[in-house]
Amino acid sequence: SEALSIANGTDYALTGGCYSRSPANLKRVRQEFVVGNLYLNRPITGALVGRQPFGGFKLSGIGSKAGGPDYLKHFLIPINITENTLRRGFAPTAADED
Repeated sequence: SEALSIANGTDYALTGGCYSRSPANLKRVRQEFVVGNLYLNRPITGALVGRQPFGGFKLSGIGSKAGGPDYLKHFLIPINITENTLRRGFAPTAADED
């Protein structure tokens, strides 16, 4: 909660990431983290040029702000989410089944 508030409170929103074993935490990050490229349980580098809109929000990136194929997305909030689904050590709890 505090980490999301700090991250979302900055002037930049190009890329963000979260490592967690809790599906509930990952779900919350998916819903609340305001970034253009979101990486879950993996490094935050390696966006695919030409495949991912590299716009971000606030003062970040160029992407849809520069026109081209992503221009219409300027009127939306494009978000890319990737998750490492091969994580180990996952231990679901009753709270994770929301």
